Amino acid sequence: MRRVMLVEDEDLILQGIRCIIDWEELSMTVVSMVHNGKEALERFRENPVDIIVTDVEMPQMNGLELLEEIRKISPETRCIILSGYEEFAYARAALKLDVEEYILKPINEEQLRQALIQASEQLDEIERKKAEDLEDKIGWHKLLLGKLSSEEAAEFYQVLPPIEDGKKVYTAIMKIDTGSVESQGGMQIILSEIQGQSHEIRAIYLSPDTLFLLLYADRESGDGEAVEIFGRLQNDLESAHGILSFLSVASPIGKYEDLAEGYKSAFKMQRYRVLEGYGSCIAESYIRERKTQDVVIDETLLRKMILQKDQEGALHYIEDLFINNLKSGVSVDVLYQLALKLAVFLQDIKSEYKLGQARNFQDLSEMTEKIYQADDVFGLKTIFISEIVEVITCLHMEDSQYTPVVKQIMEEVQRNYREDMNLKTLSYKYHMNASYLGQIFQKEVGCSFTQYLSNTKNKVAKDLILNTNMKINDIAREVGYPDTSYFYRKFKQCYGVSPASLRSIKKY
Repeated sequence: MRRVMLVEDEDLILQGIRCIIDWEELSMTVVSMVHNGKEALERFRENPVDIIVTDVEMPQMNGLELLEEIRKISPETRCIILSGYEEFAYARAALKLDVEEYILKPINEEQLRQALIQASEQLDEIERKKAEDLEDKIGWHKLLLGKLSSEEAAEFYQVLPPIEDGKKVYTAIMKIDTGSVESQGGMQIILSEIQGQSHEIRAIYLSPDTLFLLLYADRESGDGEAVEIFGRLQNDLESAHGILSFLSVASPIGKYEDLAEGYKSAFKMQRYRVLEGYGSCIAESYIRERKTQDVVIDETLLRKMILQKDQEGALHYIEDLFINNLKSGVSVDVLYQLALKLAVFLQDIKSEYKLGQARNFQDLSEMTEKIYQADDVFGLKTIFISEIVEVITCLHMEDSQYTPVVKQIMEEVQRNYREDMNLKTLSYKYHMNASYLGQIFQKEVGCSFTQYLSNTKNKVAKDLILNTNMKINDIAREVGYPDTSYFYRKFKQCYGVSPASLRSIKKY
């Protein structure tokens, strides 16, 4: 909220100015109402404001004299002059003092409102340029990482408003889901929403998808209130603009010298995005309530299902493994421990059966990188579901001895999977009974012809989803599914996730 001081020697006019403007709508609050320039200057020295609206002719110190003194203290403060005199000398003096607007009495409500909006926008621009100048010189990152001297850090603290008595500051990191930001103006939209909040929140731009936020709260307020305030901001961004974010809120600080510590705590909590997902806001008390425990994976059971090509059983086990660990309220370290154990387990199977050379499998380092890049648990599960399906499919092809006719059918599927193929037409081609051919195929391949054809289509579709920018509808047609909704159903049956969800873990 921008802080405003009103200065007018006539009390009726002073009260009128206070009442004709909807200050809350403009994200402003009137903190001082005084009757002369001398009193206004004293108030400003005690409690600086962002915008001053002042009359010209007043006792003890007139408006122009007041602004001259204000400019010595704070060149950035925006000023609006009210006057009953349409004299060029006044206007010329106002120009020299960088006055936002010179408004003649009687006051036009809309003119004053527009002048206040312009003043606020000018302050936004001044703050942005200040931040950019400091960013060019050293960078907020170095400040927040505690790598600046006290003298260098003091330059940054001056950009921020003073922490008043009875106040404390909650530090938070907002991670933005860039996929939900439709335009280049996304960050500006977010900053505008922050400015429009009823509580004072300052934003420090760190990267295209990250803001460091400062919430100025009363000293007696609790962590729950801070989470609630940030949660309302998240809801406003999502409901009005479809922008998703994840917020981690550190314990409050009482002085800016502790900013680095607050940033460190908030940054550490960002790992919980994989558990909670975008749209969530957590405080440090949330982490203290999470449990740390050992992760138990029944490797014997999972290995048996994979080697027996029980794809459905293996995928259900993975689903159950993640869900049960989440239900127990574990810490994020437990989740990563689970994921890394699974990655090593799959790597052992691929090494034991020499599958690494046969297909484009991910090695352990690639899987580890994807684990730590995953946005949520859903993305983590997708990594393992996709890899297990690939392992089972590869094992099918590697350890089976196929009769010539089955080999021919499999090769034909690989070549012509886009076509409308079925076992009946193939049985005519190979002069065999359709029922008997189906039995042979099921026995040797381990699945029905229809399932094998579907798996082949879905494998090609998966590669296109992860390695191209083709639209999902176009991919469906490319692999032989004219009906996109049918493609979605068959793909999800195969991999346990929808095509769109699989693409969401790929960073283009």
